[in-house]
Amino acid sequence: MTIEEPLPQRPLVFAHRGASAAFAEHTRAAYLQALADGADGVECDVHLTRDQHVVLLHDANLDRTSDGTGPVAERTLRELRHLDFSSWKGVRIPEAYGARSAQFLTLPELLDILRGAGRPVRLAIELKHPSPYQLKLEDRVLELLRREGWDPAGSTVDNVAVTFMSFSPDSVRHLLRSVPAQYICQLVDDINIHEIRGGLGLGPITGGAIANLMKATQLEGERILDSRVAGLAGPGIDYVRGHPATIKRWLASGRRFRVWTVDSPEDVALCQELGIHELTTNVPARVLGQLQLASPQGR
Repeated sequence: MTIEEPLPQRPLVFAHRGASAAFAEHTRAAYLQALADGADGVECDVHLTRDQHVVLLHDANLDRTSDGTGPVAERTLRELRHLDFSSWKGVRIPEAYGARSAQFLTLPELLDILRGAGRPVRLAIELKHPSPYQLKLEDRVLELLRREGWDPAGSTVDNVAVTFMSFSPDSVRHLLRSVPAQYICQLVDDINIHEIRGGLGLGPITGGAIANLMKATQLEGERILDSRVAGLAGPGIDYVRGHPATIKRWLASGRRFRVWTVDSPEDVALCQELGIHELTTNVPARVLGQLQLASPQGR
C-alpha cells in the first residue's frame, strides 16, 4: 500500500520521541499526545534487548529515563516491563493515556498506536549505534516490519509511512540493500573534537579516540549526502546554522531535509526561510501553530 497525500505548503512536523516536552520521551502518553496535537509524524529511537525485541529508547543505558540502571542490551523485555519509564518527568499521565506500567513501548506497540490515528501518519525510526548487536539491529527491525505487513516499495504499514535514520554510515549503507534510498535519512551532527574530548571525562587518550571516531562518522555521513546515496538529509539545527553553504548545496541538489530538534520560534522561522521540508520537534503543537499562522491560509 502506498499512502498518497498532497504535501502541505508548510513543512511536515515530526514529534521528537513523541510530544516529549509534555510527557516522558518515547512513552505511550508522549505519542498519543503527539497525535492529538496533529503532528504529521513521530520519531523514535530503537535498541535491541537481550532477547532481541525492538524497544523504544534513546540512550544505550537505562539510567536517565527509568528507575533502572545499566545497558538496555543486557535486559530482557520482561525485565524492562517492570521498570518505570515515566515518573522521572514529574508529570501526571491522564487516564486515557494509560497506566504508568503501560508507558514503555516496543516498536510493534508504537505501530499499533499509529494505526489507530484514523489518518495517514509518518514514522521516522532512528537506529541507534554503536550497538552491541551491530547491524543485527537493522535486520531485526526490517524483519519485524515485514511481519507487520510493511511494503518496501512504498515503505508503508497500513496508514503508516515509514522512513529510517541513522548517524552511522554503515547502518545507512546496510539499509540501502533492502530499502529504497528515498526512505533513508543520513543524520549528521556538527562535531567539535576539542569540545567532545573535554566533555567525555574519559582522559585525553580514550576521550580523544572517541571524539576522532565521532568526527570521522560526521565526515563519512557528509560524503554520503554529497554523493546523493541517501534520499533524506538529517542535520541538527546547530549544523544548519553552522554550515549554510553546505545546506544550500544539498538543497540545490534535490536532497529532502529533515532537521532536528527545532523548538524555538527563531529556528522554525529559519527552517521555513531555507525551505526545509520536515521539522522534528519536542513541541509539535506549538510548532504547528506557528507554521499555520505563517502560511497564507493562516493569515
